[in-house]
Amino acid sequence: MKTILDVPQLDADPKSPFPASTQALSVPNGLLAWGGDLHSERLLNAYRAGIFPWYTENQPLLWWSPAPRCVIFPADIHVAKRTRRRYNTGQYTLTADKDFAGVIRACAQDRGDRDGGTWITNGMLEAYSDLHRLGHAHSIETWQDGELAGGIYGLAIGAVFFGESMFTHQTDAGKIALIALCKQLERWSFGVLDCQVSSPHLVRMGARDISRQEFEHRLAEGVAETRPAGVWTKVFNPDPRWDPGCMSPADALH
Repeated sequence: MKTILDVPQLDADPKSPFPASTQALSVPNGLLAWGGDLHSERLLNAYRAGIFPWYTENQPLLWWSPAPRCVIFPADIHVAKRTRRRYNTGQYTLTADKDFAGVIRACAQDRGDRDGGTWITNGMLEAYSDLHRLGHAHSIETWQDGELAGGIYGLAIGAVFFGESMFTHQTDAGKIALIALCKQLERWSFGVLDCQVSSPHLVRMGARDISRQEFEHRLAEGVAETRPAGVWTKVFNPDPRWDPGCMSPADALH
């Protein structure tokens, strides 16, 4: 049985290949390689292969490819009645790529560990900000009274969206960002939203685990599709309500 001592180190060249995903450890689940850097080219190559970085400041750069893989098929996003009602009230304004820096910083603060650290290190902040400037990384924001209330960020490559992190400062604001993202991805015919690893929160919203074989098949099909990179601010068109026929309380007064 392979152990953490058998995990290979990546070459310094950002173009160097990753090990095959089948070489990933089962304990800890998905650990595949260490080292290298967060150069944009290396990161894009990693995601195209279903590999992502995850580490803390006191660790070397670690690369993961877990199995099974947690995904959301955009059309299958589940919305609880309470969240649907809040979505339909229109209390939150939805935007895309309006404040990527604000979203990723909020995710870094929101996902701190017990020791006050975070897996969104300064290096990760810089690397994903570079990918945003290149038109590959995107954020969905929810706003209330001009203040950032919640959001989600990740990467889009071909017809696959790779979710990285989500935060919420107001009730359901992060969930509503995820819902709006899924509805937009469905309209754009994105096949899958990669959630990496399952959690009870994601399962309640419609996420499911699929095998490595199925994930990599869907991944290969999705990333092979040609989609232009660029800012989503003008092309993101969120539905103002989950159900267009459902009136908000304000509408009901007229």
